Amino acid sequence: MIGEKTMDKLERLTANTEEVVTIEELKTVLNKDKPKAYIGFEPSGTVHLGWKICTNKIKDFLDCGFDFTVLLADWHAYINDKLDGDIEKIKLCGRYMEDCFASMGVNKDKVRFVYASDYVGDSKYWELVLRTSKATSVKRVKRAMDIMGRDEDEAERDLSKLFYPAMQVSDIFYLDLDVAYGGMDQRHAHMLARDVSKKIGRKPPVAIHTPLLTGLQAGGRMDPIEAKMSKSKPDSMISIHDDSASVKKKIIKAFCPEKQIEGNPILEICKYVVFPGLDTDVFLIERPEKFGGNLEFDNYTDLEQAFASGLHPLDLKNATASHVNKILEPVHQYFEQHTENYDKMKELGIIL
Repeated sequence: MIGEKTMDKLERLTANTEEVVTIEELKTVLNKDKPKAYIGFEPSGTVHLGWKICTNKIKDFLDCGFDFTVLLADWHAYINDKLDGDIEKIKLCGRYMEDCFASMGVNKDKVRFVYASDYVGDSKYWELVLRTSKATSVKRVKRAMDIMGRDEDEAERDLSKLFYPAMQVSDIFYLDLDVAYGGMDQRHAHMLARDVSKKIGRKPPVAIHTPLLTGLQAGGRMDPIEAKMSKSKPDSMISIHDDSASVKKKIIKAFCPEKQIEGNPILEICKYVVFPGLDTDVFLIERPEKFGGNLEFDNYTDLEQAFASGLHPLDLKNATASHVNKILEPVHQYFEQHTENYDKMKELGIIL
């Protein structure tokens, strides 16, 4: 029997997820006194609105009693040629990202921020990398290279690219994690960790994956990883630093065909970013009386049904822009008071 308290935690951790591998294993983990979970990020540039999905879920983990680690994978970013392979720029970006987490409501006193450079000097870590490598094949590792946003051919020109998946799997073992959390783009690495764990006698991590927020100019039936919001596509991305006018302009221009639900980036923002942060508030759509007057929604399902039934895309976009700007207000206030790392990022041209 699973207790009511554990059931509440299970419901919270699985909300707005794409998949959990496996639910039964997660139930077992939740019975631990202080289970461990993590998410890993390459420090590589401007943080965008899609990170709200991650920060919301991190807060869920903390509220469920997890010891949570954010791995700022600086050496992984170096392998992946981020920020011109300049490790000092990458580490600066990591410090900026710590600020970003704090600005989006993650309590820095309750989360451990760890850099790969903190432990790459430990021989036990490299023993895990070698054991992981011995327990898998080049073919399998190449298949996992999409976690880097790279194709298999790149490993033919740069051997270090093949190290990356083995290092990510070893991170999970080295940190002794019960749960590996990430977006769906991290699935191959997490599944590789589960497979390797059986061969080298390590704990298999439960894998929890949340959706990737679709870029504003993407949508439709595109592959979710290819269509994801990314700093490499600035017109299709809402930066957490965008002012209210920029947010509204980008959202008004976004892909949002009338009555189309699937692959609609505006509806995704509502589902995964706006509604989880509403609390006791409602999603308000302001309209003149001649167009039916104002509408209020207290859950995403009703909003989606209204859009499918003919709610005008412009009304949805205007309301979404208003709510996104409310979400970003405390972010902007935080960076007005914590300027050091952000200003250095701008000075170096890492943030435009």
